[in-house]
Amino acid sequence: MNTADIREMTADELGEALVDAKEEKFNLRFQLATNQLDNTARIGEVKKDIARILTVMSERTATSAEAEQVADGASPSGAGATARRGTNEEIA
Repeated sequence: MNTADIREMTADELGEALVDAKEEKFNLRFQLATNQLDNTARIGEVKKDIARILTVMSERTATSAEAEQVADGASPSGAGATARRGTNEEIA
């Protein structure tokens, strides 16, 4: 599964793909433990697929959160959210 395919999926499809990939990873690890796994490289491929899915999901979450901030009038980068530091007179 490549990144372009993952990016075309809806949120529900991403959730299903994530569950399927995690189940496949579990089954592959079980086969590895019982010496029934022929292609050990498949475990790494599935782990990377899981990472790709999670990355796309988090990007979408971040994008939607940023869009909400912009709609509320806040700066998306968090500019202006920094607090002013006190002067030396205030500390003493």
